[in-house]
Formats: sequence, structure tokens, C-alpha cells
Amino acid sequence: MSTTEPNLAGERIEDVDVSSEMQGSFLEYAYSVIYSRALPDARDGLKPVQRRILYQMADMGLRPDRGHVKCARVVGDVMGKLHPHGDGAIYDALVRMAQPFSMRLPLLDGHGNFGSLDDGPAAYRYTEVRLAPAAMAMVADLDEDVVDFVPNFDAQLDQPEVLPASFPNLLVNGASGIAVGMATNMAPHNLVEVVAGVRHLIAHPDATLDDVMRFVPGPDLPSGGTIVGLAGVRDAYATGRGAFKTRAKVQVEPVTARKAGLVVTELPYLVGPERVIEKIKDGVQAKKLAGIANVSDLSDQHNQLRLVIEIKTGFDPMAVLEQLYRYTPLEESFSINNVALVDGGPRTLGLLELMQVYVDHRIDVVTRRTRYRLARREERLHLVEGLLVAILDIDRVIAIIRGSDDTDAARTGLMDAFRLSQAQADYILELRLRRLTRFSTIELETEAQELRDDIEALRALLAEPGRLRKVVSDELGQAAELFGTPRRTLLTEAVAAPPKSSKAPALEIQDVACRVLLSTSGRAVRVDLPEGARIEPQRRRSRHDAIASEVDGTSRGELGAVTSRGRLVRFTPVDLPVVPPASAQPAAGTPIGAYLGLEPAERVLALVRLDGDPIALGTASGVVKRVATGAWPNKPAFEVIALKPGDEVVGAAQAPEEAALVFVASDAQLLRFPASAVRPQGLGAGGMAGISLSGAAKVVSFTAADPESAVVATVSATDGTIEGLEAGRGKVTPLADFPAKGRATGGVRAQTLGRGETGLRIAWIGTAPVLAAGPDGVTRPFPDDAVRRDAPGLPLEGKVTAFGTAPR
Repeated sequence: MSTTEPNLAGERIEDVDVSSEMQGSFLEYAYSVIYSRALPDARDGLKPVQRRILYQMADMGLRPDRGHVKCARVVGDVMGKLHPHGDGAIYDALVRMAQPFSMRLPLLDGHGNFGSLDDGPAAYRYTEVRLAPAAMAMVADLDEDVVDFVPNFDAQLDQPEVLPASFPNLLVNGASGIAVGMATNMAPHNLVEVVAGVRHLIAHPDATLDDVMRFVPGPDLPSGGTIVGLAGVRDAYATGRGAFKTRAKVQVEPVTARKAGLVVTELPYLVGPERVIEKIKDGVQAKKLAGIANVSDLSDQHNQLRLVIEIKTGFDPMAVLEQLYRYTPLEESFSINNVALVDGGPRTLGLLELMQVYVDHRIDVVTRRTRYRLARREERLHLVEGLLVAILDIDRVIAIIRGSDDTDAARTGLMDAFRLSQAQADYILELRLRRLTRFSTIELETEAQELRDDIEALRALLAEPGRLRKVVSDELGQAAELFGTPRRTLLTEAVAAPPKSSKAPALEIQDVACRVLLSTSGRAVRVDLPEGARIEPQRRRSRHDAIASEVDGTSRGELGAVTSRGRLVRFTPVDLPVVPPASAQPAAGTPIGAYLGLEPAERVLALVRLDGDPIALGTASGVVKRVATGAWPNKPAFEVIALKPGDEVVGAAQAPEEAALVFVASDAQLLRFPASAVRPQGLGAGGMAGISLSGAAKVVSFTAADPESAVVATVSATDGTIEGLEAGRGKVTPLADFPAKGRATGGVRAQTLGRGETGLRIAWIGTAPVLAAGPDGVTRPFPDDAVRRDAPGLPLEGKVTAFGTAPR
């Protein structure tokens, strides 16, 4: 209730009830926000500001085949002609329509800095824009009366109430907005899938939700990722409300030779890498996250997103990933609330309703377009028919016009003389004389017949709703073919969550019994050995399956690697690639040199236990040494033999007292003597004489072996003009066939050399079966039958550079 009274100054003061005024003003504000700002129209999927931007840019001629223009110009035109709000709101809407990480099918083609998920765009005076090809489909046929136009804010210009929208933009690009008392949050989808679902609905109006979901199984987010659990998606499709979880796409990759990492290549929708990094750092500082050594963003224009999370030694990457899913935005929830304007009011819509609203809109657009085209062709046919009548007696037409006092008299004369309508007479009068003389009867009759055919087809289209629906379906198919892209988001069913009472999964890798295998190609793997497990020896002919050395230990325990420079390098096998016992092949292993940080010229000869039998070493100059295990220096690497200049270690193995130490020299001499003949020495000792070498001979192989079960494999060297021209000869002989000799003697002949053969290229002592490998690491055939110790050997099919055995 209000009253108005004049005061002494002649002013009028009106008393207003505050509650009524507040209620009325709030309702007016709420209505404006809901209908004019925050909610999209269910037909074209656009908010008013987005629709005005697209319409104004189309009116400015900013098509995809033309150059970009300053965004400031677009913002100014939209604000000055159509949108009654500020430039900030207009530019924000413009930027979003050009961001490929926000829109599944961008409607604008931006040039310049349009921002990222972590940073805002540059000011509109620095950026440029034009319509994207998909936007041309949104504004197609606007000049054919396909939608209603309404006045702008000052009633001086007209703007479309809705755009024709040749594809279901609301489902494809989604929407988000906060109104008064309500909000909308709609997920993007794949255009090809949505169009397939809409076309099915057009062909089968009684289709169910399950029928449509065969074509639209779930959202397809611009950033990719993985949707975990589809129950919430189906709820949203049925009721318009639901939720689902999205996860980043993560792979476990080696970051360095000794460290694994989690490499993130896709993030949940609207989550930026800087936000993820910040949450990871906060989680580590708060001790919610463990096992993370470092996190770095290696994204660039070529690799796109690449977020690398380094895992500490001894931690299970998959267990750490589960932690990250729990405490960081690598897993996010997306709540669907499909609120859109339908018939001028907000409604919550399911998938079928959203599709049906769009189908009804497109049928109305195509119907209005057909009627418009029919009316234009009927008008043109009417004029052509009048022109045909007049051109048959063109002289009389000219005479009537020349004899008339004014235009009205000429019009009346033509209408009376040729029985023309006013429109036909006006058309003839408006034609220039030179155009009138150029017309031919045949051309006009041809045009008239084409117009009649078009009119008949358009009338038939309007008369048959089924044909009209087919046109709508066909145009949708064309849009999908033009703008469709493959699905980016992976859909998976949800994994059952562990009960709340269950313990958290262990992050650190358990200390279990394991075996470390080193291949002849220098790659190492770890085989975890639960109680009772074993590796079945197999004679395989697959890549890199020849084992040069192996040692038993525990996954978190320390082992040693003896190198060609006489060093022992400590290492823990916890970060080595793990393979199951049934397929224990180091083909996919990590290079042992890189894993241990060795120099390029330094090679690992043997893997040893740090608490086992003494380690025996043999050098190229024939020196032998045994080193007792146990009291090792507290260093990651140290020398176990003092080598003379130019010498190097050629073999090493753990040698108990009953083992035989075996040297094989390049001159085909083999010396075998008991390990007990070599007393253990300290680390700084240089060893003692092992084998007596003649001339330029040098040791090519040394090891410790069981004299009863071991075999000796040798390959002769050919003195050819080209290295490797001939593969040489090879043979296998039981070690027991070689008599034991004293230390520091020359041994016995291991293979008879033929013509042109200067010595042995390679030799090996180990347990059968013998696997020979070539320079490429691929195993090669090698003689299996044992022959006498001084036999010449058999010709080989290919060059052999290393020997090994199958895993035990």
C-alpha cells in the first residue's frame, strides 16, 4: 500500500511498502536472469548473448573463408546493436565458444591468446575471431523466414528469437549457467553419436531411452579422459539429473632407468594441469600423498598435455595413482542438471525430451523454409507468366507505355490489354527496355517449367510429413559427416569401492623373494617368486631370451653387479620391470647400464649376491682373484680388483670351494682348476696368475662352474678381409672332458682351428641348453650335439656374439 502527499517544496513523496517492492523487484530480476541471461534455449542450445554474437558475426560477413577481425570490433557491434549488458559478459561468452577445451565442437575460430584451463585470455583488443564452419550450420537459412525475429533492446533493430541450428548444439556442446533459484549443467556429447540417436528418433517416434542409448552411450568430453560408472549417466538421461566421475588418462612409464612415473595425457573436463600440480604439492606437504618424488608439466604444442609424476623408489605406481584419484582433481565428479528453456519456461529434460524438442524445432524450421521457398517460386512464376504474355506482343507493350500520360495510366493500360495483375504490370514497367528486348520466349518458358516443377515438389513436401522428417534426418546426416569427430572419452563401468572398514592399500612394494635376469643384450628384469613358484627352462627362439646372468634375492634387498672395469655396483631390483615366472624373458627389460648409471664403455659381466660365496674374477691378461663377501664398503660402487693398465675383467661369478674356475683363451686353450687353489684376497689386491698365455693371446671367457654338469661352447674366428665375412665354426663340449690342470699353466686345446682361422672369437661355460645370440640380440641356431674337446666344430649359419641359457 502506498500514499502520495505533496510537501512544502512542491515535491511529491510516495510511500511504498518495502516488502512488496522487494518482492516485485526480485521477481523482475529473477525473470530477467532466467530468460535473458543464464539458461540456454533447448532448441538451439544457446544463451541470448551467444545467439546474438553468432547472429551479429554472420551479419558482419565473418565467414570461415574470410580473414579474422579484432574481437573488440565484434564485442562493440554486439553491445551497441543487440546486447544490453557489458562488454565483459560478451567477450567471456565469445572466448568460450572459441576454446576447444570448453566446447566439444567450437563455434568460433579464434586467433591469438584465448586462454587455457589455468589462465585467462588476452584482452579483446589483442585477439581476433571469425565464425567456425559449425557456426555457419547454426545460422544457415536465416534469410528464409525459418525463425521469428524480435526487436532488440531499443526496438530499432530485429534479432532472431532462436537460431535454425542444423545440429543439436545443446547436446553436443553442453551448457552451464547459474540463474536465480536454479542452475544448469549439461555435459558435451559426440556429434556423430547424437545425430545417430536423433535420426533414430525421427524414424521411430516411439523409441525408448534404451533404444536411443544404443547410439548415445554417454557424454564425450572435449578433454577426453575416462568416465567411471554409467549408472549416473543413465539417471541423467532418464530424469535430467545425475552424476558421474571422470578420471584422467594415466600411463606408467619409465622416467629414468631407475624410476617409474605416472604420465598424464588427458585430464577431466575443465581441469587444468596447474590445478593438479598445486593439489599434489598440497597433498604431499599435508602428508596425505606418499611416494611422489616430483611433478612437472612437460606440455607443449607438439605433445599436447604431458604431466609427469615421478614415483619414489620402492613405491607401487598403481597404488600411488589410487591415492591421486582420491585426493587430487585427477578424478572429478560431474553433476548433470539438464535445465533449459522450453516454450519460454525453464524445464528439466531427459535425453529423449531434449532430442524431441530439437526434432520439433528442426521440423518447424524446414517447414517454414519450404513455405518460404514455395512462396518465392510462386511469386516468380506469376511474374514470368506475365512477361511471357507481354513479350509475345512487345510492340503493343511499348506503344501502350509511350502513349500513357503517367505510370498509373501505363499500368492500367497493360492490365486491361493483356489481362495482367498489378504485380505483373509493375514488373514489366520496372524492366529496362534493353532487358525486355533480350528476353526470349524459350528461356522464359524453360524457367517457368522449372519453377512449376519446384513448386510441385515443395507442395508435395509440405503435404507429406514423412518426407519432411526425412529431409530433417538427411540434413542431420550431412552435418555429422561434415563436423563429426571420433569419440575422445572412454566409458567404463564403475569398480566396486572397498568397504570402509578395509585397510588402505600398501603403497610400498612388498619385499618378496625374486630373481633378477640379465640378458645377453644387456637388459634386466625382475621375476617375483611366491612360495613354490619356479621358472620352467624352455628352449625358445624368441628375441632376447638368452640369459647371461641371474641371481636370487628379494625385491627390496641389495644385490651386486660386477663390471668390466673391476667394480662392484650395489643396486636394489625394486624398480626393475617385473615379468611373471611363466614368461621370464628380459626382452622388455631396462638396459642394465643405464639402470646402474655406468659409463658407455663399462659392461655388466655378472649379477652376484653380496652375502653369498666368494666372487671370482678373471681378466683379459689371465689374472684370477677371489674376493670374500660380507664386509663391503659403505659405498654404492667400489673396486674389487686392482687392474693393471690396459687390462679388463672378462668374467665373474660366485665360486664356492668345490667349483671349477675356467679360463678360455683366444688361441683356443682352456684351463680348468679348482677354486680352492685361489685364496680370497682383499679389495685392493691385484689377484694372481690364472692362465699362462702364449704370444698375443688373451682371455675371451672366464667363469666358475660345476665341472660335472657344465658345458663349453666355442666359436672360431676367421681371418677374412672383412670383419664377419664368415660366421666361423662352433661346437659344444662337456666341461668334464677337459682335464683339470694347475693354476698358472697353459691348459689344453679346446677346439682345432682350420685353415684361415686364427683363434676363438667367443667362448662360454655354463649349463645346457646353450642359446647363441647374434649382434641384433636374436637367438641363432647352434650345434646341440656334444663333440670331443679338440674337434674343429661345425659351420654356423650366422655370426654369434654372445652365449646364454634359458632361465632356470
